[in-house]
Amino acid sequence: EATLDLAERRRIRSAIRELQRQELERDEEALASKRFRPERGSHRQDNKENWPQSQHLEEEQQTALAALSQQLEAITDVEELTKLLRAAGEYEERKLIRAAIRKLRAEELKAAALAGNTQSSQ
Repeated sequence: EATLDLAERRRIRSAIRELQRQELERDEEALASKRFRPERGSHRQDNKENWPQSQHLEEEQQTALAALSQQLEAITDVEELTKLLRAAGEYEERKLIRAAIRKLRAEELKAAALAGNTQSSQ
């Protein structure tokens, strides 16, 4: 606005548009680099001091889940499994118990279907 020369005004406006375009490109590049940046490491990297302890706890949990899985194999009563399910606090424990209940129910249905087939063929 300070100059009255139209040619100079065009050059200034053109330079302003170029600067705005460059700024927009920089913003888009920054956004793209943030968007596709890999996640900030796993929990292990965030908390390296406590990693051995958490790894040990995870191993203990896996051992406990394996023992629970063997215990569930020996249980053949859905009601007993349901009681265990209600008493379980951990998600993984509940998941194993629900799987055992589904397995027992499927076996019961299969046995009932076989018994039904045997009776109808007699």
